Amino acid sequence: MQAMTIDGKAVTGAGTFDVVDPALGTVTAQAPDCGPDQLDAAVRAAARAQRDWRADEDSRRKAMLALADAIMGAADQLTATLSRETGKPLAVAGAEPGICAAWLQYYAGLPIPRDLLQDDENARIERAWRPLGVVAAITPWNFPLGLGMWKIAPALLAGNTIVLKPSPFTPLATLLLGEIAQSALPPGVLNVITGGDQLGADLVAHPVPRKVSFTGSVASGKHVAVSAAADLKRITLELGGNDAAILLPDARLDSAVPILLGTAFFNTGQACALPKRIFAPAERYEEVIEAFAAAAGAITVGPPSDPGAQLGPLSTRPQFERVKGLAEDAVRRGARVAAGGQPVAGPGFFFQPTILADLADSAPVVAEEQFGPVLPILSYAAVDEAVERANDTMYGLCGSAWGADEERATAVAERLECGTTFVNTHAELLPTIPFGGSKWSGLGHENGVEGLLAFTESQVVHLKKARS
Repeated sequence: MQAMTIDGKAVTGAGTFDVVDPALGTVTAQAPDCGPDQLDAAVRAAARAQRDWRADEDSRRKAMLALADAIMGAADQLTATLSRETGKPLAVAGAEPGICAAWLQYYAGLPIPRDLLQDDENARIERAWRPLGVVAAITPWNFPLGLGMWKIAPALLAGNTIVLKPSPFTPLATLLLGEIAQSALPPGVLNVITGGDQLGADLVAHPVPRKVSFTGSVASGKHVAVSAAADLKRITLELGGNDAAILLPDARLDSAVPILLGTAFFNTGQACALPKRIFAPAERYEEVIEAFAAAAGAITVGPPSDPGAQLGPLSTRPQFERVKGLAEDAVRRGARVAAGGQPVAGPGFFFQPTILADLADSAPVVAEEQFGPVLPILSYAAVDEAVERANDTMYGLCGSAWGADEERATAVAERLECGTTFVNTHAELLPTIPFGGSKWSGLGHENGVEGLLAFTESQVVHLKKARS
């Protein structure tokens, strides 16, 4: 069994908990369950390490590059572990070590801003950005390493130290990351602990961390916000979305449909920034449904061990049951099943790539975030109507508009109420570009310079000049 990393050392848990292989639906591993004393040891170790870590920026950058190299050196092991615990096909799982290295390399080379606000005969006033201290980072099960590094890399550059807690559904690759980091980072700089939801709540409530960076559900994010507010901790919350993609009347389906479907069903639809509602003009509605259904029917579903598998299982039993329930509810409401619609026979949490039509916007599969391979196609009569309906949600993460007239499509995209809008693409996320949501999709930003500054607080340095 793998161990936690606390103060640069391998530490066993106070107990253990089960880890399920979603391709089989059975328990295949045990993970350490962090106890209260170990949680306290982890945050105290991070606090001790932060005193020296924050003092030497050059050393931080070198250590981050060393960690990137160490991760790529263990990429095959990380990929295999991720694939086993998440059910991702190897090609999908294999992207995460590369994401980790790319984010570390980007931030290792990013200057920390220092702004000159005034420089005259009276004073020189600058604004510097200082680390917050210990960061509590809590990550979801869909991209354990990639989304973990969205937090780790900028936090490290800023001079913070970290206590990282992954989802109890997918702890193994993150535990391995902690083990790998022991060779690249000073003890205590990155601590990895594992356990259930109560451990996450206890980490947020602990008095030592000054920043909480959380990715997960809206309900959990609200609990994090309330708990952090009691201690005035700074927070970044990325809470998911229900992204709308609007196909304009002149959209080129031969290019739009493969991109949209490939994006919507990437990682079996289990990502926040994916298209989850497709709006099609009424005059092309049947054409759009037919194109999406044909593309969905050509997708190969299978376990990670199948080299031809394009779509793996849903990563957890609760998510499988949720997706199954949403599809069944849609059928009861009169939805037309244009493709799929059923679980795949056999073991594991597999569900057919599914295209649904003829649903009202109020149907849960449309109004809620499905987080699975189920995509509703909605008809609209006028573009203004499509924009209004796309915005009629408490989510606001991403959205997109698709059309041959790029200027018109851009104008439509800019009317969408979300943190990122795309034109003729969707969910292209880069380390250099800030990412965050509006409404219930989150608070704050990750990535880019804004992602770095989210792990800092500003300090004004005011020098009063002596008069001659």
